[in-house]
Amino acid sequence: MADERIQVLLVDDHQVVRRGLRTFLEIQDDIEVAGEAADGEAGIALAEELRPDVILMDIKMPGTDGIDALKRLRELANPARVLIVTSFTEQRTVVPALRAGAAGYVYKDIDPDALAAAIRSVHAGHVLLQPEVAVALLTQDDQPPAPTRGSTLTDREREVLSLIADGRSNREIARALVLSEKTVKTHVSNILMKLDLADRTQAALWAVRTGNATD
Repeated sequence: MADERIQVLLVDDHQVVRRGLRTFLEIQDDIEVAGEAADGEAGIALAEELRPDVILMDIKMPGTDGIDALKRLRELANPARVLIVTSFTEQRTVVPALRAGAAGYVYKDIDPDALAAAIRSVHAGHVLLQPEVAVALLTQDDQPPAPTRGSTLTDREREVLSLIADGRSNREIARALVLSEKTVKTHVSNILMKLDLADRTQAALWAVRTGNATD
């Protein structure tokens, strides 16, 4: 049914890119393009109006760029999961986007089927931390967050955090630890509160940078 499809909002200043994304996504049975925006400001307005499940967001756009838009969406508590789709690979671009709340980061030359899989993945609650992104986080110049912030985490919360960093959804964590999804959600909420973080993406970054992620 149409109302069960993943509703996607496209935010990119290049019309050709938006057209290409729409053309491909419209042939997916479980994905529907809900709208398009040519800059971050328009993207924020449409995200609030349409309440899509996933937003495909470019970073470099005129006016309000992707990172500023991400910050604004988080301030508005918009529930959409944001997947950055960009041609920029520099560390100075990747890290701020993830810190601002992006659920994943892929490049514009990604295989179309892989993009569809990425959309389904972030919609399911996964965090897409590609290996090169993790390297960027571990090699940046600024100091990593103090691991002592995690000293109040219980052993079970550390297990959950490690699985979040591994990109697992709540359902997968529940299966792995033989818990209910409700219990996992409670653990995730406690982790975010104790670490003073806004979302599971930030939790995954914290785990990677402090050595609390799985090998």
